[in-house]
Amino acid sequence: MPLLQDEYHVVAPDYPGFGQSAMPPRSTFSYTFDHLARVVDAFTEALRLDRFAIFVFDYGAPIGFRLALWHPERIAAIVSQNGNIYREGLGNKWQARAQYWQHPTPQLRQQYQSAFAPDTIIGQYTFGTEPGRVSPDGYTLDIAYMSRPEEAEIQSDLIFDYQSNVALYPQFQAYLRQHQPPLLAVWGENDPSFIPAGARAFKRDLPHTQVEFVPSGHFALETHAREIARLMLNFLGPVFQAG
Repeated sequence: MPLLQDEYHVVAPDYPGFGQSAMPPRSTFSYTFDHLARVVDAFTEALRLDRFAIFVFDYGAPIGFRLALWHPERIAAIVSQNGNIYREGLGNKWQARAQYWQHPTPQLRQQYQSAFAPDTIIGQYTFGTEPGRVSPDGYTLDIAYMSRPEEAEIQSDLIFDYQSNVALYPQFQAYLRQHQPPLLAVWGENDPSFIPAGARAFKRDLPHTQVEFVPSGHFALETHAREIARLMLNFLGPVFQAG
């Protein structure tokens, strides 16, 4: 955000149950991607954001693309950093998760909570990156957040509900074909979760997509924030100058 703030008004809300946002109990709040998107939608309306570019990453992609489906006239441009909306962009781990979605059991739900273990979180940040390039600050904070009561159950709800995003992929792609928004896909090319094919696939529905790769993993901003910010500034400048 500091690299963009001289040129743009940058807004970055945390989702409920994430970061510094409130974490209402599961007994009173449904942790689904559709519900999170509705909260973000209400947030943009409260701030009267009627025309904006979205930066989407990981879980933010199906949330951001829901906003685009609901309000296509508000989306000036899209920057997707390892934010997938194509089946070919799903890494190998998603095959096992698809089987879990079809045949959910309490044992499998418990098994997937290993994704929130400290060593797994550290691996998500560092896999595919040059040794020593990733600061411990990000993953240490994530580990602290994941230690909060009920957080593992909240995240387990979202792992199970991720199937709703895959089901919406055809609608997200149809939105691109119909509305042709300017789109920059910048990808950590060593990401095992959302692989490079997902970045290239945007060109199928949006031929003018700008596709860029950086030699990093899933959390590419941890190692290449300056490079990605420079790409964003070069990409967004003509979009907003054009009105």
